[in-house]
Amino acid sequence: MIKSAIAVTLIAVAGAASAAGTSKPVPPAKQELVQRVLQLWQVEALAQSMLQDSVTDAVGQARAVLQARVPAERRDAVMREVATDAKKFLDENGPVVRASAQKLVPSTVAPMLAEKFTEEELRQIIAMLESPVKKKFEEMVPEMQKALGAQVAAESRTVIDPKLDDFRQRISSRLRTAITP
Repeated sequence: MIKSAIAVTLIAVAGAASAAGTSKPVPPAKQELVQRVLQLWQVEALAQSMLQDSVTDAVGQARAVLQARVPAERRDAVMREVATDAKKFLDENGPVVRASAQKLVPSTVAPMLAEKFTEEELRQIIAMLESPVKKKFEEMVPEMQKALGAQVAAESRTVIDPKLDDFRQRISSRLRTAITP
């Protein structure tokens, strides 16, 4: 079962590499190394982090408004409600962005790894050795994050954006209620 899952993933990686414009096919041994890097890296956490960043920004903005415009005795209660809403939002929508990332990694990040790294470099990443290759990998993280982020955002936007807007509106409503005497 595991071997068939790996085979399916490797076929997807090879297809994604071809679709991404890689000039030559990726050898099976290299495809396996790319898959192993992706397993170890847990790139789905990156998508979760992007969602978390959006929620953290909204909560931070709410905190700033509360600090500036709401009496201290009401501020804490409203922030607890905002924090509860934020946790609920993350719990409900985290699986959406993780699933999107899992679906899109083979067509975004995997081809980038296959194209930019040799088999030996991929082995070094897997071993997490201190090396120039690790630095090279870390330097590519923002590029891969941007590529994956753009795809996750595009795919999940229709589901997440209305919910994020609703979340922000609930915060605004709480803030208006707290500010209004």
